[in-house]
Amino acid sequence: MLKKFLFYGTLGWIIEVVWTGLGSLLQGRWTLDSHTYLWMFPIYGLAVFLEIVHEEIRDYKWWARGLIYMSLIFAVEYSTGYLLHILVGKCPWDYSGHMFSLNGYIRLDYAPVWFATGLLFEQVHDQIVEKMIRF
Repeated sequence: MLKKFLFYGTLGWIIEVVWTGLGSLLQGRWTLDSHTYLWMFPIYGLAVFLEIVHEEIRDYKWWARGLIYMSLIFAVEYSTGYLLHILVGKCPWDYSGHMFSLNGYIRLDYAPVWFATGLLFEQVHDQIVEKMIRF
């Protein structure tokens, strides 16, 4: 489980750096500057627990699985943002200025992103399992 936690933490960091870099490009910054936070590593690592969910909902329709993942990701994002705000005095991401923000911790307009991310996670999880079986 620790290896998978480290894998998901690293994968999350990589995806976030690419995502924020592409965001820079869309804002006209050809420097493609990107960022993440050290706090994000353990948060992304929590995806290891989505493996349990994936096994339980594997037979659900794709749209139902996507909605479940989206809801879980929102719940983790909100609760970890809130917890970090309490522990360190600030949430590393602050969506307060966005129209679809919920207390600055989540952006509801990210729903399609989290929906798709959850379904992508299934593919990553299945590949990990397949590789483990081969060894």
